[in-house]
Amino acid sequence: MAEQTNTRVRSNSNAGENVSLSITGMTCAACASRIEKNIGKVPGVQKANVNLATEKASVTYNPDEASVEEIIAKIKKTGYGVQEEKVNFNITGMTCAACATRIEKVLNKVDGVTDAVVNLATEKANVEFIPGKTTIDQLIAAIKKAGYGAKLRGEADGDYERSAREQAYKIQKTKFTVGALLSIFFLVQMISDFTMEYGNGGFFHMSPWVQFLLATPVQFYVGGHYYRDAYNAVRGGSANMAVLVVLGTSAAYFYSLIVTILGTGQFLYYEAAVIVMTLIVLGKLLETRAKGQTSEAIKKLMGLQAKTARVIRGGEEIDIPLEDVQVGDVLFVRAGEKVPVDGEIIDGSTTVDESMLTGESMPVSKKIGDTVIGATVNKHGAFKFKAKKVGKDTALSQIIKLVEEAQGSKAPIQHLVDKISGIFVPIVIVIALFTFAITYFLVGFIPALVSTIAVLVIACPCALGLATPTAVMVGTGKGAEYGLLIKGAEHLQKSQRVTTVVLDKTGTITKGEPDVTDIVTYGNFSEDDLLQMAASAEKGSEHPLGEAIVNKAKEKGLQLQDSENFHAIPGHGIEVKINNKLVLIGNKKLMIKNNVEITNALSRMEKLEGEGKTAMLMAVDGSLAAIIAVADTVKETSSEAIRVMKQMGIEVIMITGDNQLTAKAIAKQVGVDQVLAEVLPEDKSAEVEILKQKGKVVAMVGDGINDAPALAAADVGIAIGTGTDVAMEAADITLMRGDLMGIVDIISLSKATMRKIRQNLFWAFAYNVILIPVAAIGLLNPILAGGAMAFSSVSVVGNTLFLRNWKPVR
Repeated sequence: MAEQTNTRVRSNSNAGENVSLSITGMTCAACASRIEKNIGKVPGVQKANVNLATEKASVTYNPDEASVEEIIAKIKKTGYGVQEEKVNFNITGMTCAACATRIEKVLNKVDGVTDAVVNLATEKANVEFIPGKTTIDQLIAAIKKAGYGAKLRGEADGDYERSAREQAYKIQKTKFTVGALLSIFFLVQMISDFTMEYGNGGFFHMSPWVQFLLATPVQFYVGGHYYRDAYNAVRGGSANMAVLVVLGTSAAYFYSLIVTILGTGQFLYYEAAVIVMTLIVLGKLLETRAKGQTSEAIKKLMGLQAKTARVIRGGEEIDIPLEDVQVGDVLFVRAGEKVPVDGEIIDGSTTVDESMLTGESMPVSKKIGDTVIGATVNKHGAFKFKAKKVGKDTALSQIIKLVEEAQGSKAPIQHLVDKISGIFVPIVIVIALFTFAITYFLVGFIPALVSTIAVLVIACPCALGLATPTAVMVGTGKGAEYGLLIKGAEHLQKSQRVTTVVLDKTGTITKGEPDVTDIVTYGNFSEDDLLQMAASAEKGSEHPLGEAIVNKAKEKGLQLQDSENFHAIPGHGIEVKINNKLVLIGNKKLMIKNNVEITNALSRMEKLEGEGKTAMLMAVDGSLAAIIAVADTVKETSSEAIRVMKQMGIEVIMITGDNQLTAKAIAKQVGVDQVLAEVLPEDKSAEVEILKQKGKVVAMVGDGINDAPALAAADVGIAIGTGTDVAMEAADITLMRGDLMGIVDIISLSKATMRKIRQNLFWAFAYNVILIPVAAIGLLNPILAGGAMAFSSVSVVGNTLFLRNWKPVR
């Protein structure tokens, strides 16, 4: 990849743009800190996060002041690389050289494209771009917009990062294999020397020059990348783990080489250099494999996507690649197939498994007019639907993007680690120099050399750098698996400290959909007859209470009748004729106005209203016929979730704009002790602020547009995923299930993740605090130091992987 890039970045806005860059050459937390600090020095960069575990830099910048090229140049100047992806397309529709030139121009204008070359003769386009700034779907869309066809050659979108990881793993595996095979000779010699020391006679010994020939490939091939990384780090003005590894193993190797050349017969330490380097590479190999397991969530989510879609065009069913589906296409899905994109059912009914989205195993019934989500599984009937969202706009693509951003973010606790990591390596080098000087004057050169090598090798800060980000990756990934979408690591960390949960009533504690709960009959009509008449009367109404009556009738399979002379009376109700019968539905005022006797119904009506229900009176031909009670029913899990939260010591408060009577009735039903009723939408955020001023850590849970300010004001804003996009945008966490048990799960997951982070940090700090002094006083062999260093990183990542066993509370 050429050093100079020609990425186009344009914007007329001063608002920050985001780019995610894959960084190469990082070996420890000090690397991440150094890169982050230097990126932050680029004028126009507003925020930079560098994650050692994901090996990515997430940068927010002002495009009027900074460009992606400048950010990449700064990273390279610091001594690290930026991985840019190369893809090839088969192009159709080109007829002359002007076509190729036009496609090149179009591609080079796409943000994130660093180079595009189109060959008319081969009908191929080779494109280099920055993953995270653009996608393969966007590149194909740009080519199609220019009037040409494009098909990806080779791997599909998203596979390039996996391929890069797999390739890096294969290289590390090859290097370890070479190092392990050559190390065997030195291990056998060490055993032979040990037996000879105890009088049993040595059985294997290599000459100094043979040792030199075996050690050299390990030092400069197996460990060659550490020399490059160390050089780049020093050139960039920093010191990292590679510097420690190179200093330690080079001291042993070059000292032994000098002794070999001089032929002085002194002790050789080739075996220390060889075995330490091999163990370090083994540690990195195991770490790479384990780190791959921590990001399983993204792989699983991407694997959920359908590969093809069955589109109805010209009256025929055609199977096409998923990326060719357009908004407005009509698609057909059979039983057992995946829904390809997001859309709305226009024909048929079915049940759909939405567990990939919500974590809820029970299939959901779907009918005409209902929304279906891409990557969910059609369980039973076939249906047709119209595509509403495709490509990067689908719910699954947005979830993947959200999880990627969350995994790349930093928990507040990580900032302390970054500060320590930034000064750790220079301090270790100083300690190593003091160790050499003191040991040399007290004991001699050889013990001083051995102790110094051990200090340099044992002090790698890798474990420290991996302690937090790996736990964040697994925690946010597990959350996504169960329908808990966490926008950033800081929200995951803060959730464990929540002391007060404020719950909006409508759509949060309740379903947000009015439902007919009671039908009290008077006179000779049956309940079904009255419901049929009421629904027939209300079918022309747009009032939510009227819709509830109509839905109840449809649910019971009642046939709606024609109506005449429909008349809505504001503030009273409706008047309509059904089968020549005059039907009135409304409040007491409507009945009194029409001289309907309602005395016998008043006590029952009062009781229903005391239960938080809206009671409507119904009269037929001037006589009282029924009381129809409608209520926004409580979700099945609300009471259980509130009970569990109270058991956890969390204060639960309900906030609503409803009147005191209705609010208290619902609160009593679900077990909430404290109610804030008759709160105007604009005052909800003020109530949250009051609670925060009292020293409470507040989580606000809501679903509506009027909840957005309160969600933003809370320490942790939690949106119900079945609610509005505005609420979800303002929130820090989204519960895709719409189930309040998700709040309990968030707090449980937060505590489990932070527990892992604390465990990891304890062992990472304890490992260095204990073993560096041990190495400094000469009680740690360099080979054991190399093994311990390799084990430290693997143990931290391995401990984090236990978090994958986390399960929701129920």
